Amino acid sequence: MTLRIVFMGTPDFSVPTLKAIHAAGHDIVAVYSQPPRPAGRGMALTPSPVHATAQALGLPVLTPTSLKSDDAAAIFRAHDADVAVVVAYGLLLPESILAEPRHGCLNLHGSKLPRWRGAAPIQRAIMAGDAETAVEVMQMEKGLDTGPVCLSTVTPIEPDETTADLHDRLSVLGATTMVEALAMLERGELVSVEQSDVGVTYAHKIDKSEARIDWRLDAKLLHDTVRGLSPFPGAWCEVPIAGKVERLKVLRTTLGQGSGTPGEILDDALTIACGRGAVRLVQVQRAGGKPVDAGAFRRGAGIGRGDRLT
Repeated sequence: MTLRIVFMGTPDFSVPTLKAIHAAGHDIVAVYSQPPRPAGRGMALTPSPVHATAQALGLPVLTPTSLKSDDAAAIFRAHDADVAVVVAYGLLLPESILAEPRHGCLNLHGSKLPRWRGAAPIQRAIMAGDAETAVEVMQMEKGLDTGPVCLSTVTPIEPDETTADLHDRLSVLGATTMVEALAMLERGELVSVEQSDVGVTYAHKIDKSEARIDWRLDAKLLHDTVRGLSPFPGAWCEVPIAGKVERLKVLRTTLGQGSGTPGEILDDALTIACGRGAVRLVQVQRAGGKPVDAGAFRRGAGIGRGDRLT
């Protein structure tokens, strides 16, 4: 049996799942995505990655600003969907929408629920130093990521992996997991298991105020913070260059060896002393510049052992 599917998603993270479902031969009767936004130098209205992908696949696209109206519910009902697949859509689904598909709405979430429910599960897992995470297919309900879990694929988080790295891995892993869940649904084998009440944490949206580096932190915590905030908004500090203080984004670090005054550069490899231990800068970005490896930055900035980042 081919499933009639409504797909709901917006950013790059959602695209592999849309493509995988299409490749699996399911009948995608509609794609919902957030409306086009101004982007680029000319601030022209630009469709979301999911919108553009759906158009390339010849799929009908809807971009409502809300799903709460009776008209929106009637349009959704007319799709006569077996199931809705929701991947980082970005709009709240009211109960009138959640209850409409015959098999409900399946959400792809990037954490081991009930840990890291909410908006920023990938970032928060890395910033907390978690050793592993998951992509999980969850039956949606009214609460925030509280629904029963249907299928889970667990994966380790590598010691130096950034949010960008893990985001891209989970998007591909999630596509495979969702297609498997849909195949199980076709066979009548998809079983939902209620989430535990133990270990619930919330992945609150990242605030830019969290991005300033405090070199007094333990090296492991500082390293996890840097990689969790990379590439956006990007952890940052200030560095003296040619007599001026300049803001520097730190995009990649690794744990280093040594000790000293927090923020002190310990060697020409740009190992930086922390409150306890040290980290070595791997990739940085000067204001208005492009990301470069730390060695190229050191040579261009003329800094080295004994200088201090603040």
